[in-house]
Amino acid sequence: MPQFPLSSLPKLALLAPFALLGACQSNSTTTETATTTSAAADSSAAAATAPPDSAGKKKYLAAPLVKDIYTADPSAHVFNGRIYIYPSHDIDTGMPENDNGDHFAMRDYHILSMDSVGGKVTDHGVALDIKDIPWAGRQLWAPDAAFKDGTYYLYFPVKDKQDIFRIGVATSKSPTGPFKAEPKPMEGSLSIDPAVFTDTDGKTYMYMGGIWGGQLQRWRTGKYDASKPKEQEPAATEPSVGPRVARLGADMKQFAEPVREVKIVDKDGKVLLSGDNNRRFFEGAWMHKFNGKYYLTYSTGDTHFLAYATSTSPYGPFTYQGNFMNPVQGWTTHHSIIEFKGKWYIFYHDTELSNKTWLRNVKVTELKRGADGSIATINP
Repeated sequence: MPQFPLSSLPKLALLAPFALLGACQSNSTTTETATTTSAAADSSAAAATAPPDSAGKKKYLAAPLVKDIYTADPSAHVFNGRIYIYPSHDIDTGMPENDNGDHFAMRDYHILSMDSVGGKVTDHGVALDIKDIPWAGRQLWAPDAAFKDGTYYLYFPVKDKQDIFRIGVATSKSPTGPFKAEPKPMEGSLSIDPAVFTDTDGKTYMYMGGIWGGQLQRWRTGKYDASKPKEQEPAATEPSVGPRVARLGADMKQFAEPVREVKIVDKDGKVLLSGDNNRRFFEGAWMHKFNGKYYLTYSTGDTHFLAYATSTSPYGPFTYQGNFMNPVQGWTTHHSIIEFKGKWYIFYHDTELSNKTWLRNVKVTELKRGADGSIATINP
């Protein structure tokens, strides 16, 4: 987090170069890394600072899962009793930082897996490279995955040849790939951060979207508007831009219905306003279900919280319940939540290894709840 109170700045002053989530890239070997702790150096000016311990070193709640590559935006799933993590793969491109996030120029995905939380983590190497996506232009960002009828599906956002973010899908018979991409993006897809959720009735939904560099605000009319390259959120007193959702078809490669906007409302049923930066949606949506209730969790972006809202329907509207993770070290925050062996876990990232907001590392910690289903606050 910046070393000044973001809430005191005008909104336009917040259009920092770090306004984005990233994704992927790297080598092709399979390695195993034990989840041991590592020392952290000073954070950059744009990074949130972990509290120091008695020796003056920064303390972190959890350790990076892997240390030989930079990983971010972890989408975790349990397949065949094993945890598989589908993260972005950060690289240092040497590109100057800008408001569009061009320096987040990831080019491939590595898939991680482990038998137990706290155990060895296996890096299965490159599962998909941008050069093997026929329609892709640049910037392979935060992915997600699903399984159905013997096939694994990898969903990914990448800019097309016209520099517009779309969602693509690739398939494999193995949860670790390699994955083969479809020749075209999903019809009707847009923006970034696909999150795929299969309900208890077998229906599968995709949530997607991110404002600012994720371009979601450019779709407010239902069509992409490239006429105002610096356009950001609606006015502070206007309704905020919500993520999008659509149910997937039987083949898991296309939508079975039109994409619709998800409304996030307050306790009075009023849509959160664009200027409500501590609560409104920014990017990185995730969906899970607990005790029959749908939990939409997401990043507030420029205020660096993870928030949650609940509903009785996967389409919403979702009622804001609170922020459950305080800011991590680094500008971006992106997560996933799974149940494994009777406990719930949250996978997230920070910048402990690099102290650079575009070179992140994935972590995991237990997610705890109150008796009423509320999510306990996490201090990362």
